[in-house]
Amino acid sequence: MTNAVATDGPPPRDQGARLSDRFQRSRIPALPTVLFADASEDYRSMARDALLEGRNVTDMRTVSDGGALLAYLQRAGATEGAVTPVPSLIVIDADLPGTPAGKEAVAALKSDPRTKRIPIVVLGASDEPAQTSAWYDVGANTYIVKPVTFLALVRLMKVFTAYWLETAELPPDQAA
Repeated sequence: MTNAVATDGPPPRDQGARLSDRFQRSRIPALPTVLFADASEDYRSMARDALLEGRNVTDMRTVSDGGALLAYLQRAGATEGAVTPVPSLIVIDADLPGTPAGKEAVAALKSDPRTKRIPIVVLGASDEPAQTSAWYDVGANTYIVKPVTFLALVRLMKVFTAYWLETAELPPDQAA
């Protein structure tokens, strides 16, 4: 006599495969999604308003630290019509706190096959060449000095969303 174990479905696959499948199913959201990571609630709110003011037809999601950024991406694409869409563009504050913090978060995203092709724009206070170089070294696609006025942020959001979401040719599995 054989001891059989009843299952309710196919044998489980490893978690990495399931996560990869979720990213593939939800690759193209209804609207391009921008994931904006900044510790300041006021700046996140200002960025959302700037995106709307610029009349960009984009879904914007926000997180406040590096841990929340990675947690968001772990949830992204969990189901068809996901509440947590896979972002088409990630914008990160250079001083993003948390574990991982800014540069470490970018390095983690660029080393992960599921997220390495998502463009990352870094907004920082410094215009020092060494600081700029350090961000490109960890995989940032763009480094921009962070605008401090609303109008400057509106202009910036128009420019980089138009470039990354409408002009740039992204790999087929990342096209918005």
